[in-house]
Amino acid sequence: MGRAANDITTAIAAERTELADLFSELSPDQWQAPSLCVGWRVREVVAHMSMGFRYRTGRVLWELAKARGSLDRTTDRIARRDTARHADEQLAAFLRQHAHHPWRPPVGGVAAALGHDIVHGLDVTVALGVDRRVPEDRLRIVLDAVDPRAFRFFGTDLDGVQLCAEDLDWTFGTGTPLYGRAQELLLIAYGRRLPAGRLRGVECHRFVAG
Repeated sequence: MGRAANDITTAIAAERTELADLFSELSPDQWQAPSLCVGWRVREVVAHMSMGFRYRTGRVLWELAKARGSLDRTTDRIARRDTARHADEQLAAFLRQHAHHPWRPPVGGVAAALGHDIVHGLDVTVALGVDRRVPEDRLRIVLDAVDPRAFRFFGTDLDGVQLCAEDLDWTFGTGTPLYGRAQELLLIAYGRRLPAGRLRGVECHRFVAG
């Protein structure tokens, strides 16, 4: 049975607030460090996380038209512009100020909104080596919502691989087992490559940055 929408919105608010607190404590060097999102520093990721709260739909569609329909170019342009306009502490504060904002991605509803926050938060913490554990109740909501229809958009290739969490009772896919913590396997499902040493299995080389 799916989790009640009210429970998920409560989880979203908690996740955004906790991430805002964490981001507020980052050093200037950490803000400038690369994230797991290729081509983005931590600053661009955090700016992007609040884009849906701060830009009206019409403005996003206008930006999308300017980018000739490319969502990647649109989000990259907006994130880079926002990092030029706002200080680090402002970027963190946007998440706290909008903890209860009802924004949803175009596909996936409220669970996808939580996934957006969790995955991008991990883009920062895993890249920086910050050992933040996403609370299990929140993580399970997103793990249960992993949808292979989204893999093409994220460039995910899990052919012949089964994701096997070592810390939770969760698997996804079929094939040769790939072991790791559930939150890091979630990143694999969304097309990320991880630092070395995070995964186990004969196919782990396919999912390591470098």
